[in-house]
Amino acid sequence: MQLSPQALRPDTEVWLQQRPAECEERLLVGQQRALDALTQSMRQRGCYANVFAVIPAGLQKQYVLDEYFHDHQWQHSRWYDWLYLADPADALRPLCVNVPSGSAAEVMQAILQYIQTEVAEREALHAKIISQFDTPKLRDYMQRIADKTADDFGSDQLASVIVGHQHPAPFYLCDRVTETRLFGQIGAQSIEGTVRSDLHLIEAGLIHQANGGVLALEVHQLLENLELWRRLKNILLSGVFEWPQPSPDSGTAYFYRPQPVPIDIKIVLLGNRNEYGQLRDYDEDFDHLFPFLADFHRDFPLYREPVTDYFRYLQFVWQQADVLPLADSGYAAVLRASARRTEFQQELSLDTIYLLQLLREANDIAAQNAKTQIDEHSIEQVLERQRTREGQLAEMSRRSIIEKQVRIDTDGEVVGQVNGLTVITVGGTEFGEPSRITATIHYGDGDIIDIERKSEMSGNIHTKGVMILSAYLAHQFARHEPMSVSATVVFEQSYFEVDGDSASMAELCCLISALAETPLTQSLAITGAMDQFGNVQAIGAVNEKIEGYFALCKERGLTGEHGVIIPASNQAQLNLAPEIIEAVEHGKFSVHTVEHVEEALELLTGVSKNELFDRVRGHIHDPDEQQRKPWWKRLFD
Repeated sequence: MQLSPQALRPDTEVWLQQRPAECEERLLVGQQRALDALTQSMRQRGCYANVFAVIPAGLQKQYVLDEYFHDHQWQHSRWYDWLYLADPADALRPLCVNVPSGSAAEVMQAILQYIQTEVAEREALHAKIISQFDTPKLRDYMQRIADKTADDFGSDQLASVIVGHQHPAPFYLCDRVTETRLFGQIGAQSIEGTVRSDLHLIEAGLIHQANGGVLALEVHQLLENLELWRRLKNILLSGVFEWPQPSPDSGTAYFYRPQPVPIDIKIVLLGNRNEYGQLRDYDEDFDHLFPFLADFHRDFPLYREPVTDYFRYLQFVWQQADVLPLADSGYAAVLRASARRTEFQQELSLDTIYLLQLLREANDIAAQNAKTQIDEHSIEQVLERQRTREGQLAEMSRRSIIEKQVRIDTDGEVVGQVNGLTVITVGGTEFGEPSRITATIHYGDGDIIDIERKSEMSGNIHTKGVMILSAYLAHQFARHEPMSVSATVVFEQSYFEVDGDSASMAELCCLISALAETPLTQSLAITGAMDQFGNVQAIGAVNEKIEGYFALCKERGLTGEHGVIIPASNQAQLNLAPEIIEAVEHGKFSVHTVEHVEEALELLTGVSKNELFDRVRGHIHDPDEQQRKPWWKRLFD
């Protein structure tokens, strides 16, 4: 089927009709599955209810967590200030005491006043401290020092605040995971040649600051140092944090051995799918500790979510970008660019960073042109600039074709030759270009010789594709009697490994052309995978492949005969550049979709499938008897 210009990109007009006149900004749209997982985790307590969050980089983890925890919290949060108070019985083993959040300084002052008061006069002060700052640990400590005075403490270091909360954060983020940043440390200093520690040198880590609340961790840095992961896991399982002790040869004469800190915390690990899989494979405890998976996705599915929510997301991006307002045409261009990012017409990108960059660069263009709004022209100019910046390799490759260093025919007809659409990925740059595929036949027993495989330049998937098209030929032409010919197929002037099955339909068309001795038009290029029955299957990078071939045809001069053949299942991914749509509209270029390889053969040959297959059967099952004889027998005859 030949596609109309309207089918070559998303219908943004329909979306714009649903844009609300005013809408509040929202980042977390279309993420209900992930949000439900987070919420379910936040309703539970205990070490076996933590959550692993897969947040794509472009979505910005900080923004996601900020928005979620603005409206949600761990339902079992319990915030305390944590102090280390000197133990009169052991000067080097301070006691861990928690007090109500925000009261640490007052508690320290009250305890100092308490031990400076005569023992007989402490009863009222004791009652006041307990009633004002009551916690079980504080009561235990007050009982321990009930009859102690300042002289009973072996050091002038009586107390140190480890964690003090005036206003606890909704969550704490450890985006740079190191041992000190996560677990804190006990410092040491040299005094008169003696290395020793002091109470005030005990530094808390984020595990202490987030104690009682939520701590989010970047998991890839944990995996770089597995000892950190083991230590975190032990804290979660035991519910206590123990300070590491110095090695005997550290040279520290006086080293504090603080009492362990009770830990009650909710952990949110931030990573990707690969890291999630690694942890599941590496650690048998992981599934128990992190049973919840909050899987945020990078795309907004219009087939499931209302497009009005996406306009709320765009409002968030626009606010973050701090740019000129968008005109209606600007919205349409942004939506097309967003859909192109996802490679589907019915999905829009949630890559916040990409959209921020797009709007800011478009804002600069609009400002240079003295515009008061960002319009379609500004957005399209940004996209054109991006293609120019990344297009040097594609241009060099296309130049080699134009100068005939690489042979690609884009007009005429040739037997056993077709232009396959391929995509090249080099150094992070991806572009499409045609590749000349040829096939020849000779007397044989039906083998299909893949020269790429014979020369060890074929990847496993490409090899599988050739086997599938061989199966199709056998199914179609050799079910009841053997084929008397063999064939070879090759990507001409290909000097790197060929992989993928997206050329299997083109290779089959090339082979059948050679078998039927029927020429193929060179103005149509083709891409598509296939199964053993000839059904055409979807391929990747369809837009890049079409645009690569169009660029070559445009440079040589569009004749109206040029076009491409793609799988019908790829139509939903089409989002082509405006100049291609314009060329299709004016009849200078065409895009055809097929569901079966037979449709592609009819487009390429101009011959009906039945007539074409009869020609093939005539050549492979009824060859000239003289040609069937070996050459030496024909010579003697």
